[in-house]
Amino acid sequence: MSVMKTHAAHLEWGQLAQDAVVGSLKKLVPQHQIRNPVMFVVYAGAWLVLALWIRDLVDRRDALAAFTGTLDVWLWLTLLFANFSESLAEGQGKAQAASLRQARQDVQARRLSEARHDASSERVPGTALRPGDFVLVEAGDVMPADGEAVLGVASVDESAITGESAPVIREGSGDRTAVTGGTKVLSDWLVVRVTSAPGDTFLDRMIRMVEGASRRKTPNEIALGILLVVLTLVFLVVTMTLYPYSWYAVHYAVHRGHVVGITVLVALLVCLIPTTIGALLPAIGIAGIMRLMRANVVATSGRAIEAAGDVDVLLLDKTGTITYGNRQAAGFHPAPGIAKEELAAMARLASLADDTPEGRSIVTLAQQLFPREAQPLGADAVLIAFTAETRMSGVDLDGGRLPIRKGAPDAMRAWIGQHGGAWAQELEMTIQLVASRGATPLVVCADTRALGVVELKDIVKKNIRERFADLRRMGIRTVMVTGDNPLTAQAIAAEAGVDDFIAEAKPEAKLARIRAFHAEGHMVAMTGDGTNDAPALAQADVALCMASGTQAAREAANMVDLDSNPTKLLEIVHIGKQLLMTRGALTTFSVANDVAKYFAIIPAAFVGTYPALSALNVMDLSSPRHAILAAVIFNAVVIPFLIPLALKGVRSRAASAKSLLRRNIWIYGVGGLVTPFIGIKLIDVLLTWM
Repeated sequence: MSVMKTHAAHLEWGQLAQDAVVGSLKKLVPQHQIRNPVMFVVYAGAWLVLALWIRDLVDRRDALAAFTGTLDVWLWLTLLFANFSESLAEGQGKAQAASLRQARQDVQARRLSEARHDASSERVPGTALRPGDFVLVEAGDVMPADGEAVLGVASVDESAITGESAPVIREGSGDRTAVTGGTKVLSDWLVVRVTSAPGDTFLDRMIRMVEGASRRKTPNEIALGILLVVLTLVFLVVTMTLYPYSWYAVHYAVHRGHVVGITVLVALLVCLIPTTIGALLPAIGIAGIMRLMRANVVATSGRAIEAAGDVDVLLLDKTGTITYGNRQAAGFHPAPGIAKEELAAMARLASLADDTPEGRSIVTLAQQLFPREAQPLGADAVLIAFTAETRMSGVDLDGGRLPIRKGAPDAMRAWIGQHGGAWAQELEMTIQLVASRGATPLVVCADTRALGVVELKDIVKKNIRERFADLRRMGIRTVMVTGDNPLTAQAIAAEAGVDDFIAEAKPEAKLARIRAFHAEGHMVAMTGDGTNDAPALAQADVALCMASGTQAAREAANMVDLDSNPTKLLEIVHIGKQLLMTRGALTTFSVANDVAKYFAIIPAAFVGTYPALSALNVMDLSSPRHAILAAVIFNAVVIPFLIPLALKGVRSRAASAKSLLRRNIWIYGVGGLVTPFIGIKLIDVLLTWM
């Protein structure tokens, strides 16, 4: 379990609440209140009513002063409740940041003059390092900054960042080069090229994000904020025009009653404007980031979390996401006229330069089955490493006169054709037979002869089919991305229950497919960890990079999973949808709430001028003053009751957007209409009793 998860599980809610109370008081300053225009109107109204209360006290109008003073107290409580919700959410972030700071250390670094293990070095503080510097870290050293390993191989303890106690391997080649400041080298050594400036390491960015210092409003937040401001301005103008109408009616139209008071108009305005969602909106955004942090995922912006809620296409790597990722060599299928021993021996030689788990498993299986066939390489042997582009590996023996290759069938078919060889029909049948079982066939060739097929098997994860069915009900399309041939990909896709697949995928194929989905109006999420994934990650709307990924992949992504679990993308989509649903549900409740409050406060405010309005007193409230107070009190107390929902989020269900909308309208729309009638009437009864 990660450091963040452990800390989150033991948050002292009592202390958080105390700090939030203090924080809510500190936020009662104009500089903070003006950031939220809706609540700033309440803030200005509270000061105005306070001035009117002082006037009533000076004029010795005791009954009116009691009404004005009570109303003002509840206006200030409305502000305090709004500040409390934001402070409580921020407090969780500060608690998370405190645990992250424990991992940050000021260390001394050995800066090298050049990228060599034996180069001259000097001891400098970690804060003196700049991007492009080379440092040497050895067993027992703490990584002084973020960077990329360029030489060496070492076992690294990353528990300070990820919370996982098992060490990981970092090396100066391949996709395991990224190192993070604050982690500890357990064995061997690395030469690292620094990629981050002081104060801008991965850990620093995590802390800033959690604390909210770098949190920017998302597009939906901005749009909703604009809508709330427009509604507030409209109701402000409406309320301001009501005073002259009332004055004209009393003096020139009906010639009876009294002019509506400024205190009543302020109460009317506060009940008209969407104070509930205005008070909870900042907390909802912060809580979304905190839910993501509890899942051990760091987002570079709130925009990424929100985009996860709008995603309708998921590009999922087969290995690690859909299957367990431990694809192993399971058997050798020789071509006609070829002995199994010969095929195994050649497959072993062709896999010596293949550092992938699959390549190593082929070497292991060949040695286990035919230990006597293991041949040492000659001095003139040239190893050909496996790459994602060539999709093959091998070795050239006898000065290049005997090339041996192993790779994907289509790559090997092209290679044999280029060298003048023939592709046997029996071999094609073996390939299709292996692929039809959901396994992966690899072809082994020596010179221009195809020797046979190596079978690699992988296992589809448990319950993954049900999870994809849930996503389909939510309107999300799943696309499996794999380097396997189409037949193998089709078999695994059918078993896993994905909607589509991309077989024999190269980095440019992923990028092209993402652009095609964008052209059709879709929003795309994907995972990746290698440098070759960086272009596609940069193009995707939600790009999740593994913590074990390369520096290029981290920089291209907008989320980093500290657990390096590709399946986490499914959880992130649920968190994103939950954020949007929570914001939508509380907005619906707030608007419906306001409609119900009109029936309480409008008749009470103008019954003195227009007695006929008493017919709208459907709640049978005891008096106009009690009606106004009850509406304002309910407007305030509903905020703390909704804080747990804003922080925890509305429950996300596996259903279509249409059914979720219908459900939320019934629960939060109808509920928002009914609740104020009950709440205001109960408060009125209490006020009458008191």
